[in-house]
Amino acid sequence: MTGQEQGRRDELAVALARVRGRIAAACAAAGRDAAQVRLLPVTKTFPARDVSLLVDLGLLDAAEARDSEAATKAAEVASLRPVAAVRWHMVGRLQRNKCRSVARWAAQVQSVDSQRLVEALDRAARSATDAGQRQATLGVLVQASLDGDPSRGGCPLPELEALADRVAAASPQLRLEGVMAVVPLGMDPGVAFAQLDAATQRLRRSHPDAVELSAGMSGDLEQAIAHGSTCVRVGTALLGDRPLISR
Repeated sequence: MTGQEQGRRDELAVALARVRGRIAAACAAAGRDAAQVRLLPVTKTFPARDVSLLVDLGLLDAAEARDSEAATKAAEVASLRPVAAVRWHMVGRLQRNKCRSVARWAAQVQSVDSQRLVEALDRAARSATDAGQRQATLGVLVQASLDGDPSRGGCPLPELEALADRVAAASPQLRLEGVMAVVPLGMDPGVAFAQLDAATQRLRRSHPDAVELSAGMSGDLEQAIAHGSTCVRVGTALLGDRPLISR
């Protein structure tokens, strides 16, 4: 490991300890066990080398928002850390024409927000399995829209249970695992997470195994944990400011 890599590893270790401390404190304040909350690093725009250093620090999950970036990065990390069983998560808006690629690298898709997307993912997962490109079922979180604005992505709350039903009725290649949401800009996180918690509880009455609630990011993870989040998606607080990239 070069001196530059060691410096970056030390930087990540300090940030990781800080984020874990925040999670532990939030869980204590909410009367929850910190083991109930998973830290999901959001590694979009950061290099595969950073993901590999996080693996060295014990984090075996990584979240990406773009298929084109994630597919390449997953292959790079597999080359850098061939023994590590890294679980990749799709958290960005997903177009149906990207499902075939995503089904090859993702362990979980957290941004499923329409029945047409469920159908496309189902076909893609079955195709990838038949081709020997994946061995496990594809985990699915239905994404809830907390303001009903379709331009932001997510399923309106009144339609969330029907969408979950569709995932559960798909082929055995898909597995309904829970709910995800992003707090809209300008919306009070406490109000948003309270609405999300209530919607998630309703959904779990029909789907008791859909126990994951992916909510909370760098700026609002404490409020999310107070409202039942089991997975916080952290980018900036863990990896730093995102590098500028050209499009």
